[in-house]
Formats: sequence, C-alpha cells, structure tokens
Amino acid sequence: MGSCMSSPSEEKPNTSRPVSEPKSNANPATSTNAPPSTAAPSTSIVPASDASPTSPSSAQGLNQALADAPPTAVKDRSNVIDRQLEDDMKKFKKECKILLLGSGESGKSTIVKQMKIIHQNGYSKDELLTYRMTIHKNVLECAQALIMAMRKLGVDPEEPSNRVFADRILEYRLEADPLATVSSDIITAIESLWHDPVIPSVMDRSSEFYLMDSATYFFANLRKIGSPDYVPDEADVLRARTKTTGISETRFNMGQLSIHMFDVGGQRSERKKWIHCFEAVTSIIFCVALSEYDQVLLEENGQNRMQESLVLFESVINSRWFLRTSVILFLNKIDVFKQKLPKVPLVQYFPEYTGGADINKAAKYILWRFTQTNRARLSIYPHLTQATDTSNIRLVFAAVKETILQNALRDSGIL
Repeated sequence: MGSCMSSPSEEKPNTSRPVSEPKSNANPATSTNAPPSTAAPSTSIVPASDASPTSPSSAQGLNQALADAPPTAVKDRSNVIDRQLEDDMKKFKKECKILLLGSGESGKSTIVKQMKIIHQNGYSKDELLTYRMTIHKNVLECAQALIMAMRKLGVDPEEPSNRVFADRILEYRLEADPLATVSSDIITAIESLWHDPVIPSVMDRSSEFYLMDSATYFFANLRKIGSPDYVPDEADVLRARTKTTGISETRFNMGQLSIHMFDVGGQRSERKKWIHCFEAVTSIIFCVALSEYDQVLLEENGQNRMQESLVLFESVINSRWFLRTSVILFLNKIDVFKQKLPKVPLVQYFPEYTGGADINKAAKYILWRFTQTNRARLSIYPHLTQATDTSNIRLVFAAVKETILQNALRDSGIL
C-alpha cells in the first residue's frame, strides 16, 4: 500500500478521535441502545486528541544496548538504523490512495472539483467554458423536471402566459452540437415561470418529486447564465451536475502527501465497478447528503435516498476489502439540511428521532444511524461539510490530511 509522511516542520491540526473505537463506550454514537441526544455541527463533530506512537521504555532500552555494545557493533548498528530510515523515507514518498464513495448526488464529484480549486490552482478560462453547455443543460433539465412535477401534483401556473411557457419549455430540446446552449427566449420563459405565484407551494412539496439540489441556485442566476458572453465561474462549476460513470482519478499534492483520489459512479448501475478500486487504499471518504432524508432515488422513484445511503455504507464498512481501512465520513449538504429541517420534520422519515427541528440533534442522530452499521469496528472520522463552500472544504481537509497521514504511517509499519 502506498504510504506518505508530512514534513516535521509543518504545523499539524489535531487528529480527530474516531467515533467508533470499541473502548469509547461513553460516546453515544457507538451505543446500540438508544439514539444520541445532542451534538454541535461544527466542521468536525468529534473531539480532537493527540497520540504519541513512541514508547519511552523502548527508546531507553535501545540507548542502553548501544552504550553496552563495543564500538564496532555500535557503528554497525548505526548503519543499520540509517539504512532503515532511508528505506522508510522511500516508503513515505509513495502515493496515498483515497477511495471516494457514496450514493448518487451525495457530493463526491463536487469534492473532486474542490481539490482542483484548492490544490491544483483552480480552473482556467478555457476550462470554465467547457462547463457552459453542462450548466445550460442543467437549467433546462431542472425547468422540465419542475413542470412535470407540477403536472403530477395537479398544479398549473397562475399566470396564463406561464402556462404557454411551460409547454414550450417541455417541448424544447438542446441541439446535439457540444457548443449548443439554451436559446434566450427559453431562458426568459424559465425565468418567468420560476417567478409564478404558485411556485413556492410547489417547492414546499419537493420531497414528492426529484429536483436537482442546484435548481434554485441556477434559477436565481438565469440572467447571468443566459447572457451571450456567459463564462461560468467556480461557484457555477461546483454546482454543475454530470453523472459520474466509470472511475475517474485525480492526483494532487497536499503538503508532502501525494494523493490519488478515485471517484466512482454513485448510481446503482455503477457500483459493480467499484471493486477495481478496493485494494490497497489508505482511506475511504464516504459522502452522505444530510438533506436527502426526504428524497427519492433517481434510479428508483419512491425509494428513500437516506435509507439507500445507509445500506450502501453498511456494505462498504463491513466489506472484507476494508478490514484495515479507516473511513472519513462526510455528512454533506449541511446548508440545504439547515433550510429543510424546519419545513420537513425528520421524524416523518425516522420515527424514533425525538430532536425536533434542532440542527445539532438531527445531525448527531443521522451520524448515530450510520455508526450503528459498523459491525467491523473500523475507525470512523466524521465531518459536517458543505461541498460547494471552498473555505469549508479547505478547513475540513486540513484535518483529513492528518487522518490520512496517520493511516499511511500505520500501514507502512511505522506506527
């Protein structure tokens, strides 16, 4: 397995204590008897701790042995130690492999984009322009999904002109040309429909139909997106949605860590391909969308997405492939979760939850549900994240870097 080491001169953040250590019986996240009561949803929702792998007694023993040995033996021993240190440093220069897992639309690809922004000098203008068609396609898909949902719910626009616009939007098709964009008159029609008086009541029932999380962001920026000279910015790119198929690899340096991050398809049809990434990974980053507790799967309308994530997490964390792998759990989309929880009670979907609209209690309850599946007793390092917020992800990955380093040192036999 690839292993790495950070520079000793770097200031390191505290390492998060995994919530699932067998000895941590006092932590309600590991209790099998009852759900937890409260938690503070900061960037990391577990306390920090420091641990030293060095044993004083073993160091003293080594010093005494060297003192008692003849000079030639001491020199030979010193050479052995030097060679061992050199071998260890060679090991540390190898890459760390990170497997990025999670159900569809949990934020995995957004994390990969953030790594480019944070660790690869961001996007050039030409790279930004490649997302223009994707964003236009997202806008059209969101508008068409909204209209179909309205018809499924038996709701018509209040404005007669918007009823005409709705028909035109549904019938509209993007050209096959990879540079094609939505026409300006359709952009105007979508903007008019979005401001129809009936839309807020439709959005209050969003749990009854599928709509991309970025829909409200795109609808709020239609004039910018529809302008002839539109160049997407990084905020737009982070919200652009394309289905991940197969396996994509991203390489970047995080300090002195050389990271190979593998993003795999989150949809059900893609999971059979994950097996090729399973062997010899340093850590797993598993993404969960907190806001999906009331949503249905893209592939199977009617199947709860949070329940699907729980099933997937259970299969991953108890897999024979990951017996020595720690799991970094990203409880993602905390921003959407905060907006939704007061409107859509969590108890409607998880009857045993008793925390009401308290964000802290709700976040800890969902964490508890995930840690209860950990029969293999792997170390779990949870973080609350907003994948579209670069400053949040930068802060989270400062802690993640320390976790990855510790795992790499352990797997190389140094710890």
